Amino acid sequence: MIKSFLMLGQSNMAGRGFIHEVPPIYNERIQMLRNGRWQMMTEPINYDRPVSGISLAGSFADAWCSQNQEDTIGLIPCAEGGSSLDEWAVDEVLFRHAITEAKFAMQSSELTGILWHQGENDSINGNYKVYYKKLLLIIESLRKELNAPDIPLIIGGLGDFLGKEGFGKSCTEYNFINQELQKFAFEQDNCYFVTASGLTSNPDGIHIDAISQRKFGLRYFEAFSNKQHVLKPLIDENELININNARTHTKAEKIYMKSMDFALGKISYDKFVSQVMQINND
Repeated sequence: MIKSFLMLGQSNMAGRGFIHEVPPIYNERIQMLRNGRWQMMTEPINYDRPVSGISLAGSFADAWCSQNQEDTIGLIPCAEGGSSLDEWAVDEVLFRHAITEAKFAMQSSELTGILWHQGENDSINGNYKVYYKKLLLIIESLRKELNAPDIPLIIGGLGDFLGKEGFGKSCTEYNFINQELQKFAFEQDNCYFVTASGLTSNPDGIHIDAISQRKFGLRYFEAFSNKQHVLKPLIDENELININNARTHTKAEKIYMKSMDFALGKISYDKFVSQVMQINND
């Protein structure tokens, strides 16, 4: 049975890390829900925009696979770039879409956790003052609708780079949102906070860059795996990333990658056939 995770929030959950900045993750035990089917994960996972890229979910899932050798993980992408907390309200489209996707996924998987990252859009105009109350209603309703009252919820903090430059300059109250997110995780059952401390951004000053998304995903998994808050960077983040990058690919993964190369016009058909035959003969 696939163990599935629901991805909710705005663009830093969907992912805006530049694809070319980190080695890709290909793992046949990481599936993503697309067009109603589970298929091998490729990034971007959460294709909410043409600029979608590396998200935290890839390294989260890769770390999950390292610790759960017999199981398959499924990612349910529902994040929407630029979305405010109000747009996730119970009667709004994003909430209803997430419920629909999760229930559909639950027909062929076991819903195992919820990954949440949202708040940049609400880091202005004193929105932090009502953030906790609004988030509580969303999460309570989400768990009720999915009949999953005890499902773990992993909440990531906002980056320290906000409020300084580029598009992030407008997020002047991100520290207050972080306080509300952390307070929420500390007070609510089966909810764990993950710090974004030390993470870096794209040149736009608002989106977490690719390497930091890899680190963030490891922190999310640490919180989920140990059922505890992650309040500072992991001491071995770079080492873990390197270990995961060095993993030997299976035959199915190698053929999948060659199929991608051929479909994207990177290799000829004859070269594709030759390389697949070589993989099958190894």
